[in-house]
Amino acid sequence: MQSELDRTDVKILRLLQSDGRMGNAEIAKRVNTSAATCHRRIQRLFAEGYVTGVRAQISPQKIDMGTLVFVGVVLDRSTPESFGAFEAATRALPLVLDCHIVAGDFDYILKIRVRDMAGFNKFHADKLIALPGVRQTRTFFVMKEVVDNAPLAF
Repeated sequence: MQSELDRTDVKILRLLQSDGRMGNAEIAKRVNTSAATCHRRIQRLFAEGYVTGVRAQISPQKIDMGTLVFVGVVLDRSTPESFGAFEAATRALPLVLDCHIVAGDFDYILKIRVRDMAGFNKFHADKLIALPGVRQTRTFFVMKEVVDNAPLAF
């Protein structure tokens, strides 16, 4: 059962979101609680699913994965089985960062990170169009990343 968030919980979440490496003592100091109380609150926020994980943000350019691509996907059928097969196959593709079912012209929008346009072309030919049920794709190459993975505003 999830409990209500109070102001201290919200402050803790905002601090963790801005810097997941911040230590418990520093968080406690900033939210004006004892280290033990802060630790219990953080553990509860994890246990109740408010925080689902902590990970480093890697610079795509530093690891030669600087090209960001969005792909709209239309499936050939709109059945639970076709959606399930597509989603399962998509989860197995490490270049796919995000996969969202959407309303509108596409069934899914994929966020894909690759080395360059040639890398995407190979991925598209070898993997993407071979996914179960794919009838059509539409590709959008990102020219400039203005806002990416911004913290949640709450």
